[in-house]
Amino acid sequence: MTPRAGRSIKPSHAHPCARTRLMQDKPQHFASDNYAGICPEALEAITRASATGSAPAYGDDPWTRLAADAICTLFETQAAVFFVLTGTAANALALATLPPYCSVIASDIAHIETSERGAPEFFSGGSKLLTPPCPDGKLTPEAIRLCRRKASSPHASEPAVVSITQPTENGLVYTLDEIRALAEVCKEYGLKLHMDGARFACAIAALGCTPAAMTWEAGVEALSFGGTKNGMAVGDAVVFFDRSLARGFAERAKQAGQLASKMRFITAPWLTMLKSGAWLRNAEHANASARQFAQAVEAIPGVQIAWPVQSNAVFLLMPEQAMNSLRARGWRFYTFFGAAARFLFAWDAQSAAIEALAADIRACMAQLPAPSP
Repeated sequence: MTPRAGRSIKPSHAHPCARTRLMQDKPQHFASDNYAGICPEALEAITRASATGSAPAYGDDPWTRLAADAICTLFETQAAVFFVLTGTAANALALATLPPYCSVIASDIAHIETSERGAPEFFSGGSKLLTPPCPDGKLTPEAIRLCRRKASSPHASEPAVVSITQPTENGLVYTLDEIRALAEVCKEYGLKLHMDGARFACAIAALGCTPAAMTWEAGVEALSFGGTKNGMAVGDAVVFFDRSLARGFAERAKQAGQLASKMRFITAPWLTMLKSGAWLRNAEHANASARQFAQAVEAIPGVQIAWPVQSNAVFLLMPEQAMNSLRARGWRFYTFFGAAARFLFAWDAQSAAIEALAADIRACMAQLPAPSP
């Protein structure tokens, strides 16, 4: 059984007080890695930055400069690095700079298509998203060529950028060979290649490669590098491996309200987490937690894992009645693609909570009426 593509469905809209009670009933929830707290390294970095007293505003501070340098060191190249408040801003402003007004090719389940409320179109001044069907959520060279052919008319919105999500919205990871193949097609048609890396660290942990190998060495020209889902309080980075492509980005970020006045509280955690290796340890734990959960539920009769578990996401196919029962037991989760229950694991995922969730899924399935003969 394959889940149908479709709009994401949010958790049940219970009364706020009821939601609070439900949250208190469970030790931890796995509806999103955004539910997680701030990891110790990030929190300590903020505390230390605050303890120094006053510092120059709007990124003219040592933490921001050193964090940008640390990102360049991590990627083994002299990139242009910017920090923004949200992942949506990182994607939308990067795509608006690569260049504006033209169309962007992305998967039909890409975050920029399904979950950013038209922000890429808005900030680009009218770019169009071209989203060919991608059965497993991954763009292919053939899909890019198809979009290019369809937009061959001089009156069409000509594609200028390809955006891939790594890992994808359904938790799959592009291999290095797949990224290189996409980059070759982009080069053939003169397209720029952008990577939405909201969970970039999880992809690195999954493949065990270097950040350079997954990005500029494979042909990626710009990256939205996620920090929030990796354990930070707020803030993502935008990395242009071709520095000339960053022209105008700083102005767009300011215009969009993304230039934080106290930027050091966004960038100090980046510096500490990259220097300490916490960014990768957090991702490794998140991925391992997803595997633990998958192993705990894969043998439950009537439950099916929708896609291979390659990062920190697990999608389950199970009867709607069982999902409703699971929510009634206090668990929060999202349903995606028409049928699949999504569970995401973060740096702080607790083994006992994972086992408790799996046990409740098993119980909910056991309570279903026996199928008719």
